Amino acid sequence: MIQETTTVEARPDRPGRTYSVQLSPTPRGARLARLLATEQLRSWGIPLDPARHLVAELAADAATHSRVPGRDFRLTLDAAPSTLRIEVTDTCGELLPHPQALAPDSESGRGLVLVEALADRWGVTRGPHPRKTVWAELCLCPHPGE
Repeated sequence: MIQETTTVEARPDRPGRTYSVQLSPTPRGARLARLLATEQLRSWGIPLDPARHLVAELAADAATHSRVPGRDFRLTLDAAPSTLRIEVTDTCGELLPHPQALAPDSESGRGLVLVEALADRWGVTRGPHPRKTVWAELCLCPHPGE
C-alpha cells in the first residue's frame, strides 16, 4: 500500500518543502522509497547524491531489521533552505540502530556505517510508541571551492 502526501508550501516552524510517503516494509518498498525520493529531489533541484544513498540505506534498514507484519514505514524528505532532512519512521521502536564493527569479509551490516560517512548529522528519535524515526541531514550550502 502506498499513501503519498506532498506539501510544497513554506511552514513558519520549518520553511521549505516536505514530501512524505508510506510504504510496505519489504525490499520492494525500500526500492520504491529510493526511486520516489530520487524523483522528488530532482523536481526540487536538489543534488541526488548522497541523498538517494541515504534514503536507500535507511529504507532498507526499516524493511530488513524493523519489519513488523501489517505495519508500514514512512519516508519523509524535508528540504529547508540550507538542509535536507531524510526521515524513515517505522513501528519497531524497541530496536534502536547503531553502527557495528564488522569483519572485512562480512556481507551485510554496513548500512549505518555508510549513513554515518555520508550524512552531515544523523540520529534516532523515539516515539510515539511504538515508533522510532531514524534521520539523516545533509547541508545544502555550497562547499568552499564549488
